[in-house]
Amino acid sequence: MSDADAPSEPAAGDALDDGERDVDDTRVEVVRATGHEHVSAEHASTFELTTDDWLTPAGDCIVGLEADRTPRDFSAEFREACRDADATIEATLVVEPGDETFEETIAGRGDPDLSLLDDRSMVGRTSDYTDDERTILVDGDGAAADLDRDLVAALADGADLTLRFEVEPAE
Repeated sequence: MSDADAPSEPAAGDALDDGERDVDDTRVEVVRATGHEHVSAEHASTFELTTDDWLTPAGDCIVGLEADRTPRDFSAEFREACRDADATIEATLVVEPGDETFEETIAGRGDPDLSLLDDRSMVGRTSDYTDDERTILVDGDGAAADLDRDLVAALADGADLTLRFEVEPAE
């Protein structure tokens, strides 16, 4: 096979066909999870994904279960970029039940006190609270309660969720 016949590798930052990030793009992390009948997304100041496979109605900030990755799995470069107080972190939630696609982005910022080492769950916050290994962004412009209700309904029906984190360092 000649070089011309070989499959081409995407350039850094290019999206791959299966939705995975290019391993050279240290500013992006992708997490896959699933919805659950008890997803209500009513919490006004946080949103959360967990590796747990169960949810009670009290978990009103949890939007995804059985997450395939946690902050501890994120690259060291990504975690370090998130520790810049002037960095912007975007969390884009994508749910594709059937022929529809629902997409929401919550933007926040980084903080030097983010440890990003939890091995069970991740929480985005509208506050500046960082004293928790689960915190993935602070001062977010939205929370679970702000998500599109059609997206939430799809998650409550058990749809799959893809969460794409992107950190943009300060210039």
